[in-house]
Amino acid sequence: MIEVIPYEIGGKLYTGISVQLPKTTLLVISNDIGYIMCGALDVGLLNERLSDRQIIAGRAVGVKTLDELLNAPLESVTDEARKRGIIPGMTGKDALILFQA
Repeated sequence: MIEVIPYEIGGKLYTGISVQLPKTTLLVISNDIGYIMCGALDVGLLNERLSDRQIIAGRAVGVKTLDELLNAPLESVTDEARKRGIIPGMTGKDALILFQA
C-alpha cells in the first residue's frame, strides 16, 4: 500500500509518502528543495557518487511512521544539507523548516 499525506510545517507544504514493502516501510517527507527519509536513504552515495546533483537530504533510522520521521533525530545528512545548517541530531521537522530558506 502507498499512502500520500500533505504536511504543513512552518507555513509551507510538504508531501509525506509511506510505502509498505515486505518486512519494512519506506518513508519520505519532501518539498521542492529536499527531503528527509528513513534508514533506506544512502547518504554516502548521495555525497560521493551523486555530489554533482547537490541533493539536500537527511536520514533518520529506526522510524516506522511519518510522524516518527518528523520527530526523530537525523542520523546523517548530505553535504548540501549541512550547507543549510542541517546537522545530525536535529529533528526531521526542524530540518524541513531549514529547507525553506
